[in-house]
Amino acid sequence: MPLRVTFVAAARSSPLLAERFEDDRPLDQAGWDEVLRGAGELRPLAAADLRYCSPTPRSRATGDALGYAPLVQLALRDCDMGRWRGLTLGEAMAREPASVDAWLADPRSTPHGGESLLAFISRVGGWLDTRPAADGRIVAVAEPSVIRAALVYVLKAPPATYWNIDVRPLSATTVTGRAGRWNLRVDGAPAQAARP
Repeated sequence: MPLRVTFVAAARSSPLLAERFEDDRPLDQAGWDEVLRGAGELRPLAAADLRYCSPTPRSRATGDALGYAPLVQLALRDCDMGRWRGLTLGEAMAREPASVDAWLADPRSTPHGGESLLAFISRVGGWLDTRPAADGRIVAVAEPSVIRAALVYVLKAPPATYWNIDVRPLSATTVTGRAGRWNLRVDGAPAQAARP
């Protein structure tokens, strides 16, 4: 059986439109409420052989609240956004519209002075590829951006695909395989038998 890695998106710390680059704020009340509502489905993942999280306060708090007692992994940190750290996309656009356009168009660009999208995807993929090769289960609570980067890497998709992946708070995404050979696993509710 291949290695199974389930990424759980951290609960939120702000409304979607107020999300900030490299947001290190703790969970807000809505985030805590989300964790309480989703705990029943996500708590069984605590039985994983290894449990990790991004270094953000909301990832750590989400993992702890779900009973994972996760180990912080620096490789699962958000993309280094340089001087845009702490800004919303709208704020960065208002200050540096041409730079934001260049960053969105070219996955190798670093107009903010931080990490390129391509480097971010490679870093997260490198973390995935260095997980223990033995069969087992891993759970990792991470920022939605980290999960998007992991999915681009797993699917070997063009970096621009990153912008087309929507990861909701407390969603679970599973990949299976081993270094360099990953598959996205989509689990859904079983179809109910048709009634006569």
